[in-house]
Amino acid sequence: MRKPLLSLVAVLGLAACATEPTMGPPPPPPSGPVAVSIAPNIAAALSDPSRPAADMIRDKDRHPGEVLTFAGVRQGAKVADLIPGGGYFTRILSKAVGPRGHVYAYVPDELTKLAKREPAVNAIARDPAYSNVTVVLNTLPNFSTPEKLDLVFTAQNYHDMHDKFMGPADLSVVNRQIFKALKPGGVYLVIDHSAEAGSGLRDTETLHRIDSAVVKSEVTAAGFVFEGESKVLRDAADSRKVGVFDPSIRGKTDQFVFKFRKPSR
Repeated sequence: MRKPLLSLVAVLGLAACATEPTMGPPPPPPSGPVAVSIAPNIAAALSDPSRPAADMIRDKDRHPGEVLTFAGVRQGAKVADLIPGGGYFTRILSKAVGPRGHVYAYVPDELTKLAKREPAVNAIARDPAYSNVTVVLNTLPNFSTPEKLDLVFTAQNYHDMHDKFMGPADLSVVNRQIFKALKPGGVYLVIDHSAEAGSGLRDTETLHRIDSAVVKSEVTAAGFVFEGESKVLRDAADSRKVGVFDPSIRGKTDQFVFKFRKPSR
């Protein structure tokens, strides 16, 4: 405890400390994700009243604003949402790119045959509020869209493409096709659940996770340049040893967000 009475020397010393820079090592960086300024078009898309309430509830765990700002989604962009599931990101992308942009919700035929029903994202494409969304049904290795793209986006799906129910798909072919579909300078953004380092493809079917080093190696082998990672979905509390659907970890898995770019030349 500090004594209630201080000598004049001590008081002057404290005053000096308050006005002069201290020597020694700098303070440690703050823990946790660094705050990101969300792009205005993306912020507007997140608050759009046509979004389902259930989607908005998921925003606190999925951080779509930070993720799509990192991806560089802009108005007028042409985007593919690869394996869109229920369309959580499809809706956001649609509003973020605006009427001059377009979103191609790419659903592999392999998934449609497995589900034995029409893709859930079809309902979004039929909704007049999302008139710039087109569903593309095609086999996965033959990835292609009607026009060149600014962004190919896939969230929590890369590991699935290695699963046996998807073929498994030949990712060397898939990634090359994505490379061809992008404009020079276009971005390929991959989000997925992290497996243990060095585990390779061991956990893709059992835990629905993938070693991030495998993703980086496969995508760069197709000609992409690794541009960086957003750590907004990182979670050190995840042991990476439990399946992503386990109630103890669902919605709180450690995930990597990798940004790859097709060279401009």
